[in-house]
Amino acid sequence: MNGPAQSPGDGYERPGGQARIPGPRGAADDLDPGRAPQSLPGALPDPGLSPMRDPVRDSMPEPVRDPVPEPVLDPSPPPSHAVLKSLLGAWALAACSAEETQAVEDHLTECAPCAEEALRLRDAVGLLHPEENLDLKPLLRSRVLEDCLGKRPARIPVPVWASPYDTETARLDALLQDFGDSEWHTPVRLKWFEEERRRSQRTTVAGVIGHLLTVDGLIASALGLDDPLGPDAPKGGPTVRTEHFWGASVNPITRQVRDPWREQGHTLVRTVSFAGRGVAELAVDYGGFALPLGDAFLERAFECWVHAWDIAEAVDYPYEPPSGPHLHGMIDLAARLLPGALAQRRRAGLAAPPRSLVAAGAPGRTLHLEIEGAGGGGWDIALDSPGAKPSPERTVAEIALDGIEFCQLAAGHISPEEAAVGQHGDREAIRDVLFAAASLSRL
Repeated sequence: MNGPAQSPGDGYERPGGQARIPGPRGAADDLDPGRAPQSLPGALPDPGLSPMRDPVRDSMPEPVRDPVPEPVLDPSPPPSHAVLKSLLGAWALAACSAEETQAVEDHLTECAPCAEEALRLRDAVGLLHPEENLDLKPLLRSRVLEDCLGKRPARIPVPVWASPYDTETARLDALLQDFGDSEWHTPVRLKWFEEERRRSQRTTVAGVIGHLLTVDGLIASALGLDDPLGPDAPKGGPTVRTEHFWGASVNPITRQVRDPWREQGHTLVRTVSFAGRGVAELAVDYGGFALPLGDAFLERAFECWVHAWDIAEAVDYPYEPPSGPHLHGMIDLAARLLPGALAQRRRAGLAAPPRSLVAAGAPGRTLHLEIEGAGGGGWDIALDSPGAKPSPERTVAEIALDGIEFCQLAAGHISPEEAAVGQHGDREAIRDVLFAAASLSRL
């Protein structure tokens, strides 16, 4: 059934008698009467709504429109004085961005109060960094001295055999310089090996320095210098002198012991430097034995390093071993003392008797000691007599040991059973030499 007819101007076309709904118009179409309404995509064109063509208008070129200029933004104003002042702390710590740093530095050229505050903050930042002298490498001091002496040689050089002692006392003094009163009273346990057993003695950091002071006094006495224990110093070796020093004071030993110890060390080095040649052979009496002065300085350097290690361990601070050349000299001294220590243990019935009697200077049974790492090397140890000549052809055993571990063994810090060694050959000779190395230690 057909609906009522509509007038042709209502927007509906009836091709073939069928009604059609035109597509929706855009908002712009309502404002431009010359534009045809838009149809939906895919819809057929509407011939009844096509605009009339104007030949004159269509032949005219499109007008050229100037581009719309971009809006010009005003530059941001500089930060205020209060903002820049609040950035001074971050600027002193180098924590500002590049823009903030530039703004602060520009402001400092114009504002005197802020410039003064910035200088104070920079100085304060410098105080936040700890002193780095405790972390210096052991070779740094010797390199600096070598460079200085290369440019201007010393008129009175320090003997080569005294250099390890000079270096190790300086390193220990650097460790001590930041200690407060509480650190000087930190408990320290001294360890050594005696008669097949490990021994120990409890003291403090100040007590350790007092021990070094009194034993260094043996060298002072040999050089004709004042004994730190005074005219009433007891006769005897390091143990007797140390116990006398510890027991002479009613009150606990304090940090005041550092100055006389350090001054005595400087005096010893200065004295042997001025003494000239030949002083290295001067005998230093240790009570039960004696050492040439050159070896005594090496022995004191070794003990200074070992006890500095004890102190650093007590205060939980890292401590580096000596430089390679100095460590080599200390190991060499211990290796040279091993035949005598082995003979002394035989006399005490603590080591196996010699396999054969060897005349002084004649080749005898030998143990080869190979020390690995910095300061290492190879040493042939005479087994049957201190006067026998080591002979590679008569080697009956070999020991390989790390340099630091060998020093710990010689210092009595580890027992012969704890030493991790590579060993080959005569087991009895290997055991005797390891125990002889541990017997080199003492209080």
